[in-house]
Amino acid sequence: MKILIPIDGSELSLDAVRYALRLVHHGLHASFVLATVLEPSGMSEILMMPDPKEREAVNQSVGTQTLDAAAALLETAGVKFEREVRSGYVATEIIDVAGCFDCDAVVMGARGKGMLQSALLGSVSQAVLHAAKMPVTIVPHAS
Repeated sequence: MKILIPIDGSELSLDAVRYALRLVHHGLHASFVLATVLEPSGMSEILMMPDPKEREAVNQSVGTQTLDAAAALLETAGVKFEREVRSGYVATEIIDVAGCFDCDAVVMGARGKGMLQSALLGSVSQAVLHAAKMPVTIVPHAS
């Protein structure tokens, strides 16, 4: 089984990693895909960094750093995983990553950094839940 875990750098997204590791601890044989999606470049970013290759290199660096804490949890547990950094609209890209990596399920935090955006536009987790062609588990924050 291959499970996608979207990571936004928040403690809430790390709760999803911890939940997935508990499943492995209880006997689930799984590998993981850690994915992060950066918002599309705004006009000011494009003006400050007009070279698209340079913007992509910066995005890859920022995305890799965003995944580091989650990767450390999986490495410590000795679990196989892959990483993916994307730019675009978060829910759409999460669904695309799940398909590209042939994931069997998605495990994600209930809310990440975009709480105000979530309140106004509907949460990313809710959008993924409705659009995914595979099971989605939404993990609430462990307080």
